[in-house]
Amino acid sequence: MPELYRYCTAVAESTLRRWEPEGKINSERTKNGHRRYDVATLLGPRAGERKTIGYACISSSEQTANLDRQIMVLEAYCNNQGWLVEIIRDLGSGINYRKRGLVRLIKMICSEKVERLVLTNKDRLVRFGAELIFTICEIFGTEIVIINDCSESTEEEYLERDILEIIKIFTARLYGSRSKKNKK
Repeated sequence: MPELYRYCTAVAESTLRRWEPEGKINSERTKNGHRRYDVATLLGPRAGERKTIGYACISSSEQTANLDRQIMVLEAYCNNQGWLVEIIRDLGSGINYRKRGLVRLIKMICSEKVERLVLTNKDRLVRFGAELIFTICEIFGTEIVIINDCSESTEEEYLERDILEIIKIFTARLYGSRSKKNKK
């Protein structure tokens, strides 16, 4: 009952009465005339309509073959599990937190529309700070499935990959800014 109360407090009684004849919600009447609403219709996406989302991302348009490969792996894995999957495709750097698909994914997670998030690799989501997004998933009850989980890697290997990625990103920015100056 507290779950029902939590979701009903933001809806006025008059709205609930209006939704009933429109067919948006179901209710039963007690012998004293009180309405008892069907929890499944009030909870909406939480009642089983949540989706499995596969997230595929590349950092440049030259990597479209890699994007297609990620999508094939995500679809094949989800089909083997018996999950109907919706794929979100994204293009952008691993340290760009404003990618269109990533922002859409976070909004869907926060509105409790995502049952599970499926990734080919942990770094497909974001290069740094994935733990923050994983915490958001935990708060909103979203399961995270990483297909190629390399949890056997040592802490030193993780650190080495992160340092190399930082160097690669900053050198790309440096040379990119130089090329803009040279074009002028």
